Amino acid sequence: MPPEPGHGPAAGGPPALEVDHVSVHFGGVAALAGVTLRAEAGVVTGLIGPNGAGKTTLFNVVSGLQRPDGGSVHLGGLDVTHKRTHTRARLGLARTFQRLELFSTLSATDNVRVGLEASGRAAPSSAVDLLERVGVVDEASAPVSSLPTGSARLVELARALSTDPKVLLLDEPSSGLDEHETEALGRLLGSLAAEGRAVVLVEHDTNLVLRVCGIVHVLDFGEVIATGTPDDIRRNPAVQEAYLGHAPDTGGAAPAGEAADR
Repeated sequence: MPPEPGHGPAAGGPPALEVDHVSVHFGGVAALAGVTLRAEAGVVTGLIGPNGAGKTTLFNVVSGLQRPDGGSVHLGGLDVTHKRTHTRARLGLARTFQRLELFSTLSATDNVRVGLEASGRAAPSSAVDLLERVGVVDEASAPVSSLPTGSARLVELARALSTDPKVLLLDEPSSGLDEHETEALGRLLGSLAAEGRAVVLVEHDTNLVLRVCGIVHVLDFGEVIATGTPDDIRRNPAVQEAYLGHAPDTGGAAPAGEAADR
């Protein structure tokens, strides 16, 4: 039986993304303390943890916006630790941001066209096709400044897809989406991974993470405290206590964000 979208095994060779013992300090505070993770092509990889755990800092390191104090970052086996952001983008890395990074005075379509032109894939219909894929084609001509937050996040996702990335980093993509839209996003993430991308998802909606991810990493105070399948993460006492909302001696109460899965 074929694997479910987003959960399939990766092809042979190096992982699409490998972070090895990365550390970042701000003054005397360790934002990341020896973080190691890998994301395989064909898999949605989750990254969860409390506010301030270091998730966005890790994305900044991977995308080249933050220089690490130690450790390395590899894309498809190539060391990019000291490569600039545009070089990583050309190697197939794209991301969205926790705080929207869009051209607010441009339309949704023109925001995506910026990405298409930068990647050399510009075509009048392509931007609309990408907006349709993420579910906001009806708002294609609207200026981004007029869109609700959830729709704007989907426009940013469409722009990230305009470069046809091999590794896609998504920072809180479901923020502002309703339940129906979040379910549609989950299906989209699975299909993007099934096309051979490595999708790395930072998300506070644990229902979404535990539903769509094949592997989940849990950060707490800059350290990875657990890595495993969604079932492994649900059962992990350290994760339950640090993030999912209950201590391990609660008699089997469902963690926060898990009740809807049952």
